Formats: sequence, C-alpha cells, structure tokens
Amino acid sequence: MEDQIRFVLTEFKRIATIGFSKDPEKPSHRVPKFLMEHGYTVYPVNPTVSEILGKKAYPSLSDIKDNVEVVQVFRPSRDVPAIMEEVLKRKREKGDVRVVWLQEGIRDDESARRGMSEGLIVIQDKCMYKEYVRLFGP
Repeated sequence: MEDQIRFVLTEFKRIATIGFSKDPEKPSHRVPKFLMEHGYTVYPVNPTVSEILGKKAYPSLSDIKDNVEVVQVFRPSRDVPAIMEEVLKRKREKGDVRVVWLQEGIRDDESARRGMSEGLIVIQDKCMYKEYVRLFGP
C-alpha cells in the first residue's frame, strides 16, 4: 500500500476534490489547499459555492471539462457508492480518472471492489495530507 500511495502522490497531479469545503477550519478545505500549495491542480467539487480559493467550483465531477487523474472524496461513507458510480461513468466516457482516494474515516469496501475491478487505484481511509507529509515532509 505504501508503494501505491507514493506512486499516486508522485505521478498524478490533477485532483477533483468532492466535498471541498469553503470553511478554512475544516480538513476538507485545509487538505486540498495544502495540495494546491505543493504543485497539484485541484478542482473543487461543491454545488453550494461558485469558487473556493479563487478556483471555479463545480457542481459535480461530470461538470469538469479538464482531465482529472484523482478523485479525492470528503463525503460520508454512505455517499461513496453514488460517487463511485459517477467516477466509473466518467472513466468509461472520458478515460481520465485513474485513482479514487477516500479521505480518512471514509470507506466503502464494495465500492472499492467495483472501482478496482474497472482498473482504478482505490485508497480508503487515508488522509492525503498526512500521507504526503509522512512520505515527503511538509
């Protein structure tokens, strides 16, 4: 798993963050902001706002026209099956998504199996920020 995490963090730089919060106190704001500060292109997916940190916010993953390599999820585990369905639809139609990263505390084993069976790398219950700092430092 560590090799897979290192691979994802070094090889993929275009991240759609589902549940990117406009509240700077929440991890769902701080983690993608950190990633942006470390060279990643982050696409906020939040239907309740038009922009976050100066970046256009998208109502859904399917609204992003640019290529997306990683779908980072900051939503409750119960939302993961619907998110995975949207990811798989996009992967079939556009062919760009390679990774689904479910943040710390978020997991759905059945959705993970579905994603992996269609060739996705799926990481569950891990914080992208913590993993980046653990592997590469702040």
